[in-house]
Amino acid sequence: MEPFVFPGKKKADGHELMTTAPVGSLIVSLALPAVVSMLTTSAYNTADAYFVSQIGTSASGAVGIVFAVMAVLQAIGFTLGMGAGSVVSRALGAKDADTANRYASTAFFCSLSLGAAVCIIGHIFLDRLMTLMGATPTILPLARDYAYWIFYGAPVICGAFTMNIILRSEGHAAFAMRGLVSGGFLNVILDPIFIFKLELGISGAAMATMISQCVSFLILLSFFLRHKSEVRMNIKRVSLKPRVLFEIFSLGFPSFTRQAFASISAAALNIAASVYGDAAVAAMSIVGRVFFLIQSVVIGIGHGFTPVAGYSYGAGNFRRVRKAFWFTIKGEMLLMMLLAAASYTLAPDIISLFRRNDTEVIAIGTMAMRFQSLSLILAPLLVTSSMMHQGLGYAWRATLLSCLRNGICFIPMIALLPHIFGLTGVEAAQTAADALSFLITLPFTYCFLKMLKEKEKAGV
Repeated sequence: MEPFVFPGKKKADGHELMTTAPVGSLIVSLALPAVVSMLTTSAYNTADAYFVSQIGTSASGAVGIVFAVMAVLQAIGFTLGMGAGSVVSRALGAKDADTANRYASTAFFCSLSLGAAVCIIGHIFLDRLMTLMGATPTILPLARDYAYWIFYGAPVICGAFTMNIILRSEGHAAFAMRGLVSGGFLNVILDPIFIFKLELGISGAAMATMISQCVSFLILLSFFLRHKSEVRMNIKRVSLKPRVLFEIFSLGFPSFTRQAFASISAAALNIAASVYGDAAVAAMSIVGRVFFLIQSVVIGIGHGFTPVAGYSYGAGNFRRVRKAFWFTIKGEMLLMMLLAAASYTLAPDIISLFRRNDTEVIAIGTMAMRFQSLSLILAPLLVTSSMMHQGLGYAWRATLLSCLRNGICFIPMIALLPHIFGLTGVEAAQTAADALSFLITLPFTYCFLKMLKEKEKAGV
């Protein structure tokens, strides 16, 4: 058995480290800062949801409505970051720095451009977008005030996510963590000051988030400007060749669909819940934030796994890819079992943290949280299998798998179950979608691992 020793951090040993260090310790060393980064990303929404919920039920619902906008911005950042990152990790594994630099630069400047486009479109169609995402007449004014500032920060938010993932893809998860964590802590500090001390209300929460995201962006950018990263980003290295752009977007498309469908499913859930009043919208919004936080742990561990898999695949070590996959799955399943038990047991207490004296919100939220707790054990396979396909360059399979949980399986469930079971159908829709997604993902994963084993035997 390999000794469990955390790998060293010398930049000169980067390639050797990623391709020869013990798999377990390497994934843990990369996953820990990635998990912290993902938790920090989730904390932006959770902190806002917590402080804004003190204003009122409609304000709490407004944060849930605008969460769909944040999901779109994350989708852009993740799409370009994961698309370029997949190439970067395999290129560095094959010792091709020029390709890594070109793809990273193209992804970063594209993310800024697309973020600027979202900013302009968002402000032009602000009210229409909020209504489309499920805002009720009482929630709409608050959602408008919150989204107004979030749209201004769109280019920075997209760029920060792209840089974060590129840093992870080259094995510098600790750098990536520092940028997001700094912004996350600042957001938690600024929220109560802006909302209550300066009496800016829900607009203050949005301002705090925008300022915090700007700080994260500048810290992440500084790592590239100070040459702390393996890749070099420069506007002169941007490529507008169709082949390069197509590869980035096709490899990043699974991340886009994963995040875009998260936005669509959040809007669909809000619309379904709005039939039962603001309390239902607020309750489902709170549950969504809590489980986004829990799911971010699995995604963070996956971000620790993908560069190891990418480097190993690029170096032709297919056995190491399979070993990394099983180590990741086992660790995630153990962690999810513990979190599932905790969230099921403590559901009323968790919802009460957000709306202490609102019995209707607590009742609806508790039932929804307990339903979703039942499917947490399925998350490791759903997330890690999709990320493995994506990280190793199998874009269209990864896209299909990423569409399952919040798209292909969820949309029919949220359309059908409320008609049959009423509010209970709204609360149980995500769990039903997760179960169906798992059954579809299982054979894809089996065939992919079998293919890797055959490549290993053939010495490809």
